[in-house]
Amino acid sequence: MLCISLRVALFFAVMGLTLPGALGQMIVAHRGASHDAPENTMAAFNLAWQQDSNGIEGDFYLTADKQIVCVHDADTKKTAGRKLMVEKSTLKELRELEYGAWKGPQFRGEPIPTFDDVLKSVPAGKTFVIELKSKLKIVPVLVDTLKRSNTDDIQLLIITFDEATAAECKRQMPDVKVHWLTGFNKKKSPPTPTAEQIASVVRRSGVDGVGMNGDTGIINGQFIQSLQQAGCKEFHVWTVDSIRDAKYFQQLGAIGITTNVPAVIANAIRGVQ
Repeated sequence: MLCISLRVALFFAVMGLTLPGALGQMIVAHRGASHDAPENTMAAFNLAWQQDSNGIEGDFYLTADKQIVCVHDADTKKTAGRKLMVEKSTLKELRELEYGAWKGPQFRGEPIPTFDDVLKSVPAGKTFVIELKSKLKIVPVLVDTLKRSNTDDIQLLIITFDEATAAECKRQMPDVKVHWLTGFNKKKSPPTPTAEQIASVVRRSGVDGVGMNGDTGIINGQFIQSLQQAGCKEFHVWTVDSIRDAKYFQQLGAIGITTNVPAVIANAIRGVQ
């Protein structure tokens, strides 16, 4: 029986399709090295760089006083233990809480990072994946923030589930790569969105590609063929913590693999024993 990599390569060759980046995927630390450190904190992001991640991914909201902060949920209950609605709170109010003790006593006192805090941690040659949780209102603030920041020696990728926000990011920042995000509704047959529906959003919004939930039961060579033929040339997957699944998406040509365990996945992808 042919191995997965050979079967996939033969499929793309027969179909006359490109297999982009199959040997050089970007390994992105999901909310930082979030298996080992509290998600979306500087402890997690700094650890991700120590684990030799190619990039980090963080979630960003706009506060009531127009500051961009890094937190996944709309409120702070999960990681701070006390509920404040992020978009209705000021940076000062959010910084009165701590966001690390839930993961372990050694992380007690971790503050909520600002966008600038996270950006400053990104080494030259690495990638900063920016997931926008706030929608259109965050875009002009992000544009102004990036204009006053030096990002010449790093790569940026903006991601969002909101099509309008993705389109506006691409309109205002045409030189920055943008991916629309989607999961899959398995209650429908076939699951939605289909490859053609995804490509339609990508074309309509003018973005560079799609970030998909890494479901090996849905995403296969035929799915990627349909994506490419319909005009979506680029994709990344999240959140992939299985070595087997990571290698599968590597061979399918994902430009990036987002994971909670970047050291594990990076070593597997790079062939480190």
